[in-house]
Amino acid sequence: MNILSLITSHDASIAYISDGKLKYFAKEERLSGYKHDKGFTKCLDYIIKNEFKVDLAVLNSTTAPDTFHREHLEFMIRKQFDCEVVHLEYDHHLSHAHLAFYNSGYDDALVFVADRNGSKNEYCTEVESIFKIDKNYNAKSVYKNFTITQIGKVDFDKEIIDHVKKYKIKNPTCDVRCDSTLGITQVYETATTLIGEGVLNNGKVMGLASYGKDTDFKNLFHNGIADSHLFMRYMIDGQDRVLLKDHYGKEIKKVKETSYQFYADYSFQVQKQTQEEVLRIIKHYVEKTNIKKVCVTGGYGLNVVTNQYLIKNLPEIDFYFEPISDDTGISLGAAIYAHKNEVGTVPQIPRHTFFHHINYDLKDVKGKRVSEYDIARFIADQKIVAVFNGQAEVGPRSLGNRSILFDARNIKAKDIVNRIKRREWYRPFACSVLKEDFDKYFETYGLSEAPNMTVSLPVKNKMVPGVTHIDGSCRVQTVDQSIPHFFNLLKEFRKLTDVSVVLNTSFNLAGDPLVENPEDAVKVFNQSEIDILWFPGKKIAIIK
Repeated sequence: MNILSLITSHDASIAYISDGKLKYFAKEERLSGYKHDKGFTKCLDYIIKNEFKVDLAVLNSTTAPDTFHREHLEFMIRKQFDCEVVHLEYDHHLSHAHLAFYNSGYDDALVFVADRNGSKNEYCTEVESIFKIDKNYNAKSVYKNFTITQIGKVDFDKEIIDHVKKYKIKNPTCDVRCDSTLGITQVYETATTLIGEGVLNNGKVMGLASYGKDTDFKNLFHNGIADSHLFMRYMIDGQDRVLLKDHYGKEIKKVKETSYQFYADYSFQVQKQTQEEVLRIIKHYVEKTNIKKVCVTGGYGLNVVTNQYLIKNLPEIDFYFEPISDDTGISLGAAIYAHKNEVGTVPQIPRHTFFHHINYDLKDVKGKRVSEYDIARFIADQKIVAVFNGQAEVGPRSLGNRSILFDARNIKAKDIVNRIKRREWYRPFACSVLKEDFDKYFETYGLSEAPNMTVSLPVKNKMVPGVTHIDGSCRVQTVDQSIPHFFNLLKEFRKLTDVSVVLNTSFNLAGDPLVENPEDAVKVFNQSEIDILWFPGKKIAIIK
């Protein structure tokens, strides 16, 4: 069977499975150049131009399923491919869960999903879920938290009660809640709104939180539910935003080094209180089910500070943090779900690589012949190196194919690279380290590897100040021979410097998506202060 799966909300993507194998998986923003793009035309063009046959199209978004958008999209897909169409708008979290469970490799597990918005209707929206999934991909809902769209209207109250009753009848063993207008992710977002950032920029709060102090502050949650009375909603540029009522009128457009403490302190609070809620929920259901393998996914799953908090405080649990936990992964998760339902088997998808998209022809790229030693020498000499290799990382983390690299020994590395990428002063950088040296530089909390940059860890080696955040932590990628060019580079760098760690950040400028093709790479290189553009697959580099 040939399955085409689309996610048509922010971070739109397309997955195509043919005869049980993944043939194409791409994110629209990389092709369009618009970060978090909601469209899908560029990705779909590739499917059409290559004349891929489609038997079943799977559509998934967070949009209520009776919208004009849904009907128009279904009509277009049917006309183009003459295929059956199914909708999984009511299974947004379940699609997240299927991808995380598949990639984990577990035989059975709990999957915790936390999103700003999951599946929704006119009355309520799923925001946190826990599923119990076994080796046959039978998924049972054991916890579901819905948020309420509006409070106090009799017709809404009745519809909400009816919706919860219906879900409970369908999932009799599930604990269902619908008591607040905000979930965990939206509580976190109140700090994002306060510092003038958009709803998909919660990662900036995570960086700023480390500059905050743990002051005496009110509880944002009561009995495991966000206290709706503390918060307010309003519209900014057509976007629904949330804010602590006490902070109305205190929003800013830019966090300045001269006046950041108030904003950092609140960022600290939302980080602290939301991660405590996540731990509480997971711990409760691990004890209730006695299942000690847990996958974490959904937009909140990108919070590497919370992920560290979980592995530190729940050492008896085996965690898997999904690298494509934002909505990019929905198309692939929905494809897995649909394939299992329609064909009866799970498709074959590479579990241990997150490089997808297209392998571009580099025949027109010209440069100087270089080796991994030459690149290591450049980095040791304080040059900034961008990497363009093979297929791009499909998730938000740079893992060596679309990376900017710098010397982690340089104490000013953060300031230097932030200036080049035009990022905020308070944002830290990740690093990459040889897997064999992992515990030499970091407190690993029992982890043997961290290949996908999904967790932040305490730095215990003073040799890498350039990637050590103000709280003493760093988001880490361990590198082994599965990424040969990067592995060899780090070994050469270790020979030169006795350090096997480099700063690693995504190859893009602030506000832009990761570079996709060689033309994008050369354009960013020419527009920035990057010194070297390295093409490992061709063993050449463009040098300024």
